[in-house]
Amino acid sequence: MPTIEDVARHAGLSRTTVSRVINDQPYVCDEKRQRVVGAMRDLGYVPNSSARRLRSQKTETIAILLPRITNPFFSHMIEAMEKKASEWGYQVIICQTHYSSQKELDYLELLRTKQVDGMIMTSVHNEWSAIEEYLPSGPIVLCNENIEEANTSIIYIDQQEAAYDATTHLIEQGCEKLAFLSGGMDSSIALSRRRGFMKAVQQYNVSFVEHDDFNQAVDVESGREIFQSIQQEDATIDGIFTGSDEVAAGIIYEAMNNGVSIPDDLAVVGFDNQTISKLMNPSITTVEQPVVEMAEKCVEILIQQIEQRGRHKREDYIFPHTLKKRTSTTKPMAIPM
Repeated sequence: MPTIEDVARHAGLSRTTVSRVINDQPYVCDEKRQRVVGAMRDLGYVPNSSARRLRSQKTETIAILLPRITNPFFSHMIEAMEKKASEWGYQVIICQTHYSSQKELDYLELLRTKQVDGMIMTSVHNEWSAIEEYLPSGPIVLCNENIEEANTSIIYIDQQEAAYDATTHLIEQGCEKLAFLSGGMDSSIALSRRRGFMKAVQQYNVSFVEHDDFNQAVDVESGREIFQSIQQEDATIDGIFTGSDEVAAGIIYEAMNNGVSIPDDLAVVGFDNQTISKLMNPSITTVEQPVVEMAEKCVEILIQQIEQRGRHKREDYIFPHTLKKRTSTTKPMAIPM
């Protein structure tokens, strides 16, 4: 197996010059750098990446925290993040919290123990004061979460405005009694969306219904269960804002099975513009986020902070959202998909 000395002899250069090229250090002209690269290629020499990482005190690995990868929104985001990280020469570790605040803290220990260089959090389940303690160990970037007291870079859409737009659309379609669904009111996303929902119902003086079950909506099955709950508790609800296309799909599926017409009897809005929103019949009106662009920006910002090795002030990157109007809220027409 060729050694660094073999590369140096083959290139006709010193071992120090070869080492500088391998470790991507300055003070090596392009001509010598090309000679080293050519020698490495000729000899089939592969640098010891573990040793390089130890010398640079970098793992070239980032962690991505998410609640559950089975949610298509997060799986789509993870795919875009992994591709962008690979372009920068970084690997990713995917950490599912399953909405557990303790698991979130356990994964944050990866920063403190230097097993990763930085972290992207796509959901937050602890107070920011608990998370902030880990910032001296490495940069943390928030994606999809807007925490007011956070002192780090944040990439997100205006969740309040998105919910307001979606709720206003339901009201404009003639809905008179609304329901707001979320996966739990312990996240900044759910709280922001509820503020947008409440802004619309108060502005237009429309009634709404609240129930404990409405804050446990996370997937198709819970959407089906909530529809049954609505039928038993208050069947006069005629408009539902959900925080997920999966939940919206579950509601629509169960409604159709029970002879409830969508959107004549019940209009439903989802969130995230997942593939299921276009495949359902009726198709689901939904809020679209620019997932790929947000994911790529997160990785770009995080790796820049890793490379700069310094504390960074808060920077907000707000992306636009789009309300995709489909037949779960409107009569069948030439509606763009």
